[in-house]
Amino acid sequence: MTINFEKNGTTLTAKPEGRLDSVTSPEFGQCLEPEMNGMTEVIIDLEKVEYVSSGGLRVLLTVQQEMEDREGTMKVIHVNPQIMQIFDMVGFLDVFTVE
Repeated sequence: MTINFEKNGTTLTAKPEGRLDSVTSPEFGQCLEPEMNGMTEVIIDLEKVEYVSSGGLRVLLTVQQEMEDREGTMKVIHVNPQIMQIFDMVGFLDVFTVE
């Protein structure tokens, strides 16, 4: 898995590539956590992610909760139709801001 990070002021954009599954999700979470320090907004760009497993969903939910605790925001962008369907099935469209 490749993860690119972009910072613009207090906004962090994370751009993972590949799959967010049980193997790659822990790495994604570990890489993302220190990058979030001092950020008030986190954007997860899923444009180059083809699959999200329950492990990936757990990382996204953890980031959402962490940002809420910090009184910040998280949004997910560029979600493909298959991942959008997963978000809908598990009720994450009510939890995440998805653009």
